[in-house]
Amino acid sequence: MYFDIFNGDADGILALHQFRLHTPQPDATLVTGVKRDIKLLNKIQEVHNNNITVFDISLDSNRDALLPLLDQNNDITYFDHHFAGDIPETERLTAHIDPSPAVCTSLIVDQLLEGKYRAWAVAAAFGDNLHDSAQEAAHDLALSTKQLAGLRELGELLNYNGYGADISDLHFSPDVLYQALHPYEDPFSFLAESPDLATLRQGFKEDMILAMEQKEMAPGKRNRVYTFPNAPWARRVAGVFSNLRAREKKNAAHALIVENDDTTLRISVRAPLNNKINADSLCLSFPTGGGRKAAAGINNLPADMLEAFLDRFESTFSA
Repeated sequence: MYFDIFNGDADGILALHQFRLHTPQPDATLVTGVKRDIKLLNKIQEVHNNNITVFDISLDSNRDALLPLLDQNNDITYFDHHFAGDIPETERLTAHIDPSPAVCTSLIVDQLLEGKYRAWAVAAAFGDNLHDSAQEAAHDLALSTKQLAGLRELGELLNYNGYGADISDLHFSPDVLYQALHPYEDPFSFLAESPDLATLRQGFKEDMILAMEQKEMAPGKRNRVYTFPNAPWARRVAGVFSNLRAREKKNAAHALIVENDDTTLRISVRAPLNNKINADSLCLSFPTGGGRKAAAGINNLPADMLEAFLDRFESTFSA
């Protein structure tokens, strides 16, 4: 049997899509979740003697589940761009991991496949707010301005769909969205034909109207912080809103704070686009934090730690 484990955002979906266009496994069991549901290997702890392919979730965050799976005679291929820590040395693990801030998981798969389905990787890079990397990858595709804009919209809409506290916050479960796009080898056909994109476009438009009404906390500082209420729209749009603000002010770091049901806080951090470092180290220093150098987050920050977070956010990005 085959298991495909993938993050529920644009990068995870499109990394898997490229790989399975190249090596089809129509009967593979899909395991995914919302974007921040990253400890996905916990969901297959009883699997033995199988083939497992993993896309866009941190090896370090899944280490406690990964090691038993390797001991249970599973062959695992791992694609990712997050912090990995020590990579187990075993013939049962094939790791394609690059945490460089200008790389996403779909670009890693694209490199392995020698650009065979590169337009999908371009869309994923746009979705991960790696616009320079997306345009560089697209350089040899001879795309029109309209086509490049279409790939950007596709990546951003798929990424938008992945954000939420749980699947009920999303317009589509990520596995359903993957299955809807997987029959398409050409992303422009999917853009032209998919009814699901119309749903995402409308939801995105409505959510962004609400998001753009939210005011900056303590304006006038170099870095910017925003707070959103406890609402599904706020969770859905958090990533796209953070990416938009980061592109507006490339020398500034950005933090978005969203209230959770249990009074904890969900935080998204974007390092300055002109110096994409330290978002991961900042968030990893708090409970439930993780991510990569350019973009990271904290799932459940205790409310009484907010001031400590804000102080460390400013000190981390003050230079």
